[in-house]
Amino acid sequence: MARSSQSNIGARRLDGAHRSLDLGAPVIMGVLNVTPDSFSDGGRYGDIDAARARAREMAAEGAGIIDIGGESTRPGATPVTTEDELARVLPVLEALRADMPDMFISLDTSNPVVMRRGCDAGADMINDVRGLDAPGALSAVADAKAAVCVMHRQGEPATMQNAPRYTDVVAEVRDYLQARVVACRDAGVRHDRIVVDPGFGFGKSLDHNLAMLRHIERLGVDDCPVLMGISRKSMFATLFEADDMASRINGSLGAAFWAARHGVGIIRAHDVRQTAQMLTLAQALGDAPGRA
Repeated sequence: MARSSQSNIGARRLDGAHRSLDLGAPVIMGVLNVTPDSFSDGGRYGDIDAARARAREMAAEGAGIIDIGGESTRPGATPVTTEDELARVLPVLEALRADMPDMFISLDTSNPVVMRRGCDAGADMINDVRGLDAPGALSAVADAKAAVCVMHRQGEPATMQNAPRYTDVVAEVRDYLQARVVACRDAGVRHDRIVVDPGFGFGKSLDHNLAMLRHIERLGVDDCPVLMGISRKSMFATLFEADDMASRINGSLGAAFWAARHGVGIIRAHDVRQTAQMLTLAQALGDAPGRA
């Protein structure tokens, strides 16, 4: 994996439920949505064989984490039942654990029942867009001794992009993440298991997203690694005034390069191979002889 010349925010090892991950250099989290309605790849990997093949492909391209999601969190998304989410994620999780015993696997869920069952099935990390605020979520993660990513959001998926408002988005997001880190630690989650995510696109306008990206180094609270989930987001369609996949991917790759040069520990990506190339470029520029 490419290593940035800039030290990571909170660079260290991340301990998960079953294995650990070296965050001495930026790590790519490959997105594996096993949903019918995710904004970018909904329906593509609902079949277990397709999901297994995609996970192997992302690992070969440079992913250090595979993030399995069974519920779409795109704007306007419809919630799923616990039974449906379990039926989507558990067979894939079990298959990937058998195929890839050394892979660090993350489960993208806000449901405490899914968290517990997923960690029992081999998940190392819980990636929760609701910041573990569901009743029982904190204890589920603490009991499993899982790594956790707590994310900021404003509002709920159905309405979060209607009219997001902040006085100072960077300060307010940082304060929220700080509070969630404290809540995790108070619940018994060790500090070396906690990752924070500013929540690009989750109740943020283009200006809010750009402000967070510009000041990403300020969002690493209490030496916790920062995860950036900005891949293929609509902010790039708005910024470039071109809502096509090529524009979204180009923006995502530019943001990945910026993140690698500004200390982000984990970069969540759909386009793993291209993102890995951006990290290689960040390394090459940072390590070049004679750099000023």
